[in-house]
Order: sequence, then structure tokens, then C-alpha cells
Amino acid sequence: MKFRFFSLAVVLLMACGEGSQQPASDTGDGPKTKADSLLQAVIDGHDVAMPKMKKLERLIKETTAAIDSLGKLPAAVQKQNSALKTKLEEAAGDLSNADKSMHEWMNGFKYDSLQNNEPERIKYLEDQKAKVNQMKDAVLSSISKAEGLLGNK
Repeated sequence: MKFRFFSLAVVLLMACGEGSQQPASDTGDGPKTKADSLLQAVIDGHDVAMPKMKKLERLIKETTAAIDSLGKLPAAVQKQNSALKTKLEEAAGDLSNADKSMHEWMNGFKYDSLQNNEPERIKYLEDQKAKVNQMKDAVLSSISKAEGLLGNK
């Protein structure tokens, strides 16, 4: 009796194992259409920038604090550091613009827009891909610039 049960279990396990060895295209993994590929590119762009937002917010605070500190120095020292202050103000502005860009993009992006109109969906996603890449570049470059000025990474 034990042998029959064991044999039946082995046959069932083998049968279940064969069904799971389908190609990726049959299992739903990976993009199937141009719209799917574009949507994935948009999501990937977002996924690069989003984890950097806490760092970006911290750098806004640090650059603002550095600008405030320079403003508290004696006039002669402030004059000597005027170029640094200008660079810090530019970096703070870039960081703020990148933060604003992320929020505007996220508020404007419609994940399931134009589901029933493939050509228009492709146009929409191509536009969103350009926007998300611009936003991602703004986030990454503003962080890099601010870190360089503040001397931290």
C-alpha cells in the first residue's frame, strides 16, 4: 500500500513539474506589445528616481543650511564665499526643481490611460517615457551636483 501511494505521489509531482516549465512568453513574464515595453521603460525610469527622493530632500535641507550659515558670517568672509553661495543656491534650486518634477510627473501619470486605443496609448507612453527620463536625469544630476558641493556622498 505504501508503495502505491509513493508511486502515485511521484507521478503527480512529475506531472506538476512539467507544466511549470513554460517559456517566459507563455507565463506572462516580460512585455508582449510595444505599449507593454514602453510602460515598463516608464516604470523603470520612475524606479530609478523614486528611491533617491529622501536623499534629495535631505540635500535640500543641507544646502539651505549651508547658505544660511554663509549668511551669518562676517561681511568680508561672505564676500570671499560669494561664488560658493551662488553655487549652493543653484544646487538648492536644481534640487527643488527635481523634487517638483517628480511630484508633477507622478500626479500626471495615468497607468491605465487609453487601454482600448493601442496607437494612442503608444503615443502617450512615448511621451511619458521622455518625461520620466527628463525627471530622472534632473533628480540624479541635482543630487550629484549638491553632493559635490557639500562634499558628501
